[in-house]
Amino acid sequence: MQSRPMRRFGHLAIGAACVTFALAACSKKADDTATTTTETASTSAAGNTATTTTTTTTAPAPAADNTDTVSGAKLASFTGDATKGQTVFIQCKTCHDVAVNKIGPHLQGVVGRKAGSVADFNYSPANKNSGITWTPEKLFQYLENPQRVVPGTKMTFAGISDPQKRADVIAYLGTLK
Repeated sequence: MQSRPMRRFGHLAIGAACVTFALAACSKKADDTATTTTETASTSAAGNTATTTTTTTTAPAPAADNTDTVSGAKLASFTGDATKGQTVFIQCKTCHDVAVNKIGPHLQGVVGRKAGSVADFNYSPANKNSGITWTPEKLFQYLENPQRVVPGTKMTFAGISDPQKRADVIAYLGTLK
């Protein structure tokens, strides 16, 4: 028969494991070649404590002029439809507006604009110092996985995996002049 403190410790360990798995399941899907994550969990029956440590090492961002995607898709292989892109853009409206800064900067004139250059928006240093110009090809790469292209960006969006939808959104963004 287990003592009450031992049962409580067991519940604590199970709870910590559940939280770890839940956080892993809810976090964005990472590029396996770009990110290495190590998790360790240790418990001590005597001290009734549980410790979880997570260490993440991220590969460097692609160069500012590199437009290679994880999937290998190229924007030139797709014809964007601005009308369909406006529909896909609905998911972006939580953080972005066409002409007014919200959680993210406004996207009017984003195609061809230098990253981190909207004067009245507080960018992350990673974005502001990225050296990126938002060409359609770079946007195609970025919208696939923003954290891969600009590690440390405040943009927590996981990305748009469907290359046709990315091409459509970029066609729509190109109309916002």
